[in-house]
Amino acid sequence: MTIAEPPAKVAVSELTRFRGGDLPDLCDAAEEAIRAGGGFGWIDPPDRQVMERYWSGVLAMPGRTLFVARLDEIVVGSTQLVRPPINNEAQAKIASLTTAFVAPWARGHGLARQLVTVAEDRAREEGFAAIQLDVRATQQAAIELYRGMGYDHWGTNPVYAQIDGKSVAGLYFCKDISVHSEDETT
Repeated sequence: MTIAEPPAKVAVSELTRFRGGDLPDLCDAAEEAIRAGGGFGWIDPPDRQVMERYWSGVLAMPGRTLFVARLDEIVVGSTQLVRPPINNEAQAKIASLTTAFVAPWARGHGLARQLVTVAEDRAREEGFAAIQLDVRATQQAAIELYRGMGYDHWGTNPVYAQIDGKSVAGLYFCKDISVHSEDETT
């Protein structure tokens, strides 16, 4: 007789302060995602102290909201909703997503999609009309996710990043999240 494993508990929420193992878990997940080819700028994981300062800085930075994905209460991924600076009136209604990742071992539970959805919902609640993001061309799963969620690929930078001495392209995406666009699709 085989005993079935209980389903994994998944959750996505805003993180406003680190509790318990949140910071070490987030650093572990980020390091694993970087090693798997993700990175949000890093090619190799930095020293742990650098990673901890980075994430602590994210929480302290005005204009950013950090959303985390949890699998069985362990932080396994994140995304950030970034608002434009107050001196950028022309793009005041355009938010950005950055540092979107899920640790490789935690993939397959729909957490990446949930992270993006929660960030979109928050941006919409705050009155943003669109979200933009960019991703390395090598991150095919992320590209498929964004396309599948209605993001439009509007441009490519052929020298977006340098990895192992070679240029890697980057893709730029945007999505109209205004209430008007939502009404037209229903």
